[in-house]
Amino acid sequence: MISIRQHAVSIVAIFLALALGVVLGSQTVAADLLSGLRADKTDLRKQLDVATDQNRRFGDEMNAADRFIAGSAGRILGGTLTDRSIVVFTTPDAEPADVEAVAKDLETSGATVTGRIALNDAFLDAAEGDRMRTAVTNVIPAGAQLRTGQVDQGSMAGDLLGLVLLLDPASAQPRSTPQELSLVLETLRGGGFLAYGDTPTQAANLAVVVTGDGAKSSENSQGSNIARFAGALRGRGAGAVLAGRSGAADNPGPIAIIRSDAALATAVTTVDNLDRDIGRVTTVLGLSEQLNGGAGRYGTGTKATSLTLVALPSS
Repeated sequence: MISIRQHAVSIVAIFLALALGVVLGSQTVAADLLSGLRADKTDLRKQLDVATDQNRRFGDEMNAADRFIAGSAGRILGGTLTDRSIVVFTTPDAEPADVEAVAKDLETSGATVTGRIALNDAFLDAAEGDRMRTAVTNVIPAGAQLRTGQVDQGSMAGDLLGLVLLLDPASAQPRSTPQELSLVLETLRGGGFLAYGDTPTQAANLAVVVTGDGAKSSENSQGSNIARFAGALRGRGAGAVLAGRSGAADNPGPIAIIRSDAALATAVTTVDNLDRDIGRVTTVLGLSEQLNGGAGRYGTGTKATSLTLVALPSS
């Protein structure tokens, strides 16, 4: 007959055996797990090294392409915009280097820049909408009317500035007197909406809007106002291009808004890689495209359809 003591000893032995098995088993599992983690780490390091090497090579290739395009700009752009005039608008986040590069390429193309106008934060701030709409409606040239349908500040300001700053695409003649043009610009500058230098701005055939990376697009509807402004300019002139950096092609950036709107996307040419030489050259070529009745989406960002376009003969 088994005594209680013997029974207790048996139970203890069983638990000791189980415990020993768990310990030994856990050591085996831990060793296997550690070995697996080391193997995964080695694989991930190899993948990272491969990706880093690819990125370096891609960067080198892009830099080489930029150098080639910069050196070939004269052959690519020369004569594409001869006898054409351009007014350049800049948004608050536009990079000065981008603006200067575009101006230089416009000069290379044979175009004349008739003025540079900076859109201030107040111009794009939805909170300033009522004040700016009032300023716009108070300086409409005699006998002229703004186009109805869009009452947001970007559309209204773009329509007015397109009316006084862009030549009639049919006749290539101004639609305002120098005095009316001056009144519009001085009123908007006095209201803190615009900034420009002392050299008088003259009417032009085409417009370029240079924007930044879209980082502030969600603030007070800035992205939407820039997009609507560019669209309204295009409605008044022979062409308009909106060019910026890649972030502007992400929602709610201005380029993204144009590309997502069927009417705007078929009217305004957009370029989203203005920080590269190929984007700057494409911006100028985009104006030739506009003169020929086309509109494209260029760059490497969302909804871009091509990296660039071939040079087109101006009409």
